[in-house]
Amino acid sequence: MPLRWKILVLLVVARFGLGFQFQTLASVSDQLIAQFNIDYTMVGTLIGVFMLTGLFLALPAGWVGRYASDRILASSGMAFLAVGGFMVALADTTLQIGVGRMVCGAGFVISTIYFAKMTVDWFGEFEIATAMGLLVMTWPLGIAAGQIIHTWLGQNSHWSTAFIVASSFCALGAVAVFLAYRPPGVSLEPASENGETRPMQTEVTASRKSGFSRTELLLTMVASISWALFNAGYVVFLSFAPGWLVENGYSTLQAASVISSGSWVMMISIVIGGAVADRTGRPDLVFYFCMFVATLSLLSLFWTDYSLPSSLLFGLIGAAPAGIIMSLASEAIEPHNRALGMGVFFSLYFLFVAPAPVVAGKLVDYSGSAWFAVVFAASLFAATALGYAAFRVTQRAVNRSAI
Repeated sequence: MPLRWKILVLLVVARFGLGFQFQTLASVSDQLIAQFNIDYTMVGTLIGVFMLTGLFLALPAGWVGRYASDRILASSGMAFLAVGGFMVALADTTLQIGVGRMVCGAGFVISTIYFAKMTVDWFGEFEIATAMGLLVMTWPLGIAAGQIIHTWLGQNSHWSTAFIVASSFCALGAVAVFLAYRPPGVSLEPASENGETRPMQTEVTASRKSGFSRTELLLTMVASISWALFNAGYVVFLSFAPGWLVENGYSTLQAASVISSGSWVMMISIVIGGAVADRTGRPDLVFYFCMFVATLSLLSLFWTDYSLPSSLLFGLIGAAPAGIIMSLASEAIEPHNRALGMGVFFSLYFLFVAPAPVVAGKLVDYSGSAWFAVVFAASLFAATALGYAAFRVTQRAVNRSAI
């Protein structure tokens, strides 16, 4: 197996912890509502605050990457995810829960930026959509596992157990990345005199001296909007679609199982979507078809008797282009600016994703039904297609002006 695939396996396993930790609160929300006497708006706020840190930390985290190693930063992010989760497990108030979630969010943004950068570094000239599909797949995989495991733990143990389990996994991921990751720019070169090996770093200082052009900034921001809308829709769907099924007679565990089925299917479909885009050279066609199906499948949840096929359709086709969207970053950002570029990319990402669960929670509180949150999620997927189209239009305009 080529080294780049071994590295990707390491990143994929570790990154699973991001979705697994994120899903904790949504899965035990019923227990939190009962213990702390909160409403769905507060639940949405505590879900969204996980992303809030990214609004302020994404750019500094990307900038620091010019001076600190990806290995240190990514493993530190995983450590923050672990610490924040343990803080929530020990919390006695919603304020303490919020603080713990923000610490988790700090780890999430750092890990997200550098896992993406590491993957682009290793696959920028190879199967980038396939590699990004595998990396991105870990987010829904972690969430799907959390929907089942955390829900079961919340019903059969104390709600804090879910946070302890997720945090322990993140701690192990931090250790694994710290010990096993190596960058593509480091190789072992025999010394000329005694035959010993020594590390040889290539293209290290270029990123410290190069600027971030206006063209890169514009393309990165537009690409980020599409990725942000896609993820905002997914987060709202996962957080509130189970509530719609519960309203219509499903048990909490049954609803979580049905909605998580789409995430389980995504493990395969995201990888296949990236591979199809790489092999056919038609990523745009694949993307637009999938976004149409994503919007339609979420709206079809209105007929709850068919909720399982609707959720499976969403996971099988609707979510398939995640790697395609994420690979837009590699088209927008020059190699020597990847750390800072990813910081810019995820700044807008968090700006859109963080408030989405709060808006959805307010819709549920005002309307009395989670269906309006599901419609909101569907509208976000429809808007994702507009964001992607805007990137292509901007890209063509930039290329024409450069001729």
